[in-house]
Amino acid sequence: MKVTISPITGGLRGTVYVPGDKSISHRALMLGALAEGETQIRGLLLGDDPRCTADCFRQMGAEISDLNTEMVTVKGVGGDWREPADVLWAGNSGTTMRLMLGILASHGQRFAVVTGDQSLRSRPMKRVIHPLQAMGADIWCRSGGYAPLAVKGRSLKAIDFQSPIASAQVKSCVLLAGLFAEGITTITEPEKSRDHSERMLRAFGAQVEVEGNTVKVQGGAKLRGQQVQVPGDISSAAFWLVAGSIVPDAELLIKDVGINPTRTGILEVLQTMGAHIQLENEREWTGEPVADLRIKTAELQACTIGGSLIPRLIDEIPILAIACACAQGTSIIQDAQELRVKESDRLAVIAHHLAHMGVQVTEKPDGLTIVGGNSLQSAHLDSYGDHRIAMSLAIAGLRSKGVMTIEGADCATVSYPNFYASLQELGAEVQTLDS
Repeated sequence: MKVTISPITGGLRGTVYVPGDKSISHRALMLGALAEGETQIRGLLLGDDPRCTADCFRQMGAEISDLNTEMVTVKGVGGDWREPADVLWAGNSGTTMRLMLGILASHGQRFAVVTGDQSLRSRPMKRVIHPLQAMGADIWCRSGGYAPLAVKGRSLKAIDFQSPIASAQVKSCVLLAGLFAEGITTITEPEKSRDHSERMLRAFGAQVEVEGNTVKVQGGAKLRGQQVQVPGDISSAAFWLVAGSIVPDAELLIKDVGINPTRTGILEVLQTMGAHIQLENEREWTGEPVADLRIKTAELQACTIGGSLIPRLIDEIPILAIACACAQGTSIIQDAQELRVKESDRLAVIAHHLAHMGVQVTEKPDGLTIVGGNSLQSAHLDSYGDHRIAMSLAIAGLRSKGVMTIEGADCATVSYPNFYASLQELGAEVQTLDS
């Protein structure tokens, strides 16, 4: 699908409800499927990725209701999942594949094969295979550590794992394996990554301890079904936070957004750049902090993004690059080499697209240098099948001198099925065309 976005002239105003948090949606489905009893989930993201997670766990014996409902129910298998009769399909979801691998590896004598689309089959899986093998898992993969992956479940032993990278997917995979392993499994990261797994494991009854960048889980826990309210995804809210900052005469209210401290790097960076953001109606849902976010037009200034901030905003860097392109001065993004193994090589793709919009940009091995302050030129660009790239380009189109055309724009459904409809409701001119 091809989408065109015209520069906006009449301001951007209104109230937005963003989809449920993708990370929390995955974990609610997985833990509900592993728990005893019934789990009720409200606000679940209806994107492609959680649908893959639900389909995989249905094959493993969990009863999961239709996702297109206000409340999704999951009747769990109590940790005793069924050997799937067919290959498990993870689609484009790295979270589905990596987290599920920890579960598949830890259940004795069951065999499973997991694969995904071309993009997922090119993403590195050694980062989760190695710690699982250290726990005693039997896992086979393609040369280089790529999917498809074959797993034969075994009784695992707890380990003390020093992760070389800060990754919530790696941490969560090891924690889920440790949940069914003998002993206490410990994982330490160089920087603290998002902690949705730790919070939700506790809510479902697991014994989890956190001290700094170290997390421990006691094996042998019995999970119990829970009621889960999924907050709005701050990674989806990020597009409106930037749009509300860079579009003249804008004021947006983004409702019910998760503001987990391990995810609020986007707020800190934008506020450092001079954005006008207010947090209203702060509260808590199922152990996760939530607030309404109000954003108004601001004159943004350049910034430097790197170090311990990166794990807290890694998914928001594509849209932050658009903010940097519209800010005054030269911005630096560094320590972000993890972006090269996302749904696309995001550093290369962002650099390519900004250059085509007339922005002076330098690509580096671990980041970008972006010279802001100039008008964005209209361009005909490709999403490369990356949902966050597609939506970032759409927001850039609101500030371009002419029409922005995005090929492969439909990949936004991975995390935000109603993104373009919401853009129109707020006053943008969006046209959808067949590619």
